[in-house]
Amino acid sequence: MKTLYTAEALASGEGRDGNARSKDGKLDVALASPVELGGNGQGTNPEQLFAAGYAACFHSALRLVGRKARADLTDSAVAAKIHFGALEDAEGYGLAAELEIALPALDRQAAEALVAKAHRICPYSNATRGNIDVDIKLVEVAA
Repeated sequence: MKTLYTAEALASGEGRDGNARSKDGKLDVALASPVELGGNGQGTNPEQLFAAGYAACFHSALRLVGRKARADLTDSAVAAKIHFGALEDAEGYGLAAELEIALPALDRQAAEALVAKAHRICPYSNATRGNIDVDIKLVEVAA
């Protein structure tokens, strides 16, 4: 891979209950385990950060392939859900992802084609492919 950009961040404190800060200071967040995992929920958590990153990255990939196809991307959006849980067949924990994609100006066939292309080029999709389950759903398309 030819590196085009490197992001740097440091997590400190108690891991999930600490702080995360990018080297340039543009990201500086308090981390807290969610209430569902026994935490106080008074900060963000790695799964929320991953969800935000995946949604933004996939939407960027979708807009790139859409522009190349001259598709109408009016009101396009991507929502991501990152699921955290105990592994069933191994020790430790794992993740799964859901992407919900709205392309309200496109018919289903055109939307599906763009989503497939975006999934092939999105860096998050390429990083997760074969490592975690990623469920992609079109939630809004033109009739």
